[in-house]
Amino acid sequence: MQIAVLALQGDFEEHEAVFRKLNIPTCQLRQKKDLDQNFDGLILPGGESTVQGKLLRELDMFDTIRPRIQEGLPVMATCAGSILLAQQLLDDPTVHFGTMGISVRRNAYGRQLSSFHVKSSFAGIKDVAMSFIRAPQIEFCVPGVEVLAEHEGRITAVRQGNQLAMTFHPELGDETRIAEYFLNML
Repeated sequence: MQIAVLALQGDFEEHEAVFRKLNIPTCQLRQKKDLDQNFDGLILPGGESTVQGKLLRELDMFDTIRPRIQEGLPVMATCAGSILLAQQLLDDPTVHFGTMGISVRRNAYGRQLSSFHVKSSFAGIKDVAMSFIRAPQIEFCVPGVEVLAEHEGRITAVRQGNQLAMTFHPELGDETRIAEYFLNML
């Protein structure tokens, strides 16, 4: 088993560190030829969704990754990654992969200074560390999208089939339980 981590921009190294703790090998996706590697799941990390979307297209990776997600490749997206998966951005006409039936509002919790950390439940797992850094908010889900976590009435994690999206960063700190949940999806 190997997990690919989109490594164009953002906190991809933190995701790799989590999977190393679980003794799961990772590979980085930095250019189109990297997509030829064998991998069983994909991580779309936090960072700048606009930059990631632009680089995916400029590096000719977008049209290879999108159909693989549509065909069932398990994907875990955090923060900006959830924006890449969303079918609709409420404050931006751009749609990236658009493979997940969610509507997302970018930077819904405010600027960098408004970042915060909480512990909350995720899919029945208690006291999961969640870091919200310029986090988006999932405001709407189509039928078939399962809500896995909320914070103060706001949706923070969802699953639709092979896709797992979170508006927070579970990879910061020592948290491995969400990565383990993702591995169970493979």
